[in-house]
Amino acid sequence: MASSAASLLLRGVPLLRVRGLRAAAFALPRRYTSSLLSDAEIHSPAAAASGSECEPTGSDGPPPLPSQKASPWTDLAEYQQWVNKEDDILKDIEPIRNFAKEILHSNRYTDGECLNAEDEKMVIEKLLHYHHNSDDKIGCGLNSIVVDRHPEFRHSRCLFVVRTNGSLMDFSYHKCLKAYIRHKYPSHAEKFILKHFK
Repeated sequence: MASSAASLLLRGVPLLRVRGLRAAAFALPRRYTSSLLSDAEIHSPAAAASGSECEPTGSDGPPPLPSQKASPWTDLAEYQQWVNKEDDILKDIEPIRNFAKEILHSNRYTDGECLNAEDEKMVIEKLLHYHHNSDDKIGCGLNSIVVDRHPEFRHSRCLFVVRTNGSLMDFSYHKCLKAYIRHKYPSHAEKFILKHFK
């Protein structure tokens, strides 16, 4: 009994494979289907009888194309508005983003070195000010900003707040930029962050 059920199941496997190829063939443009199935197989009455989703149109024409998925944008104007706002946000944040990358990833500052007064002012005003925990990061007071290796991830350099009591507190410039975008562009922030911050 078990062997007859197994043989019935195994006899159905080639049919599933052919049905899968037919479905794949209808999903692809016509020029790509020739290697999967011949035209005779695609347009044969047997293909229609096998339960294919596409109805035959006769021997003189191809089957109708499956409906294409709807665009996530309801209209072109909405999409264009998003593209324009995306460009505005990029133009706004790129200078400070590049500035932070230059501080961290160039030889401009060595590990443990304090930022000069001009760079420190820029980091405080354009980044740290927008961090969602900036008050906790500054704590008892800000003495300076330092570039150093992260204590847990030694291969990674980051910015640290040096407090007036001498303690160090790291902060992420990415979190600062995300908070800035959420503050200044609330209706487009999440879509932008999802696309540009991984």
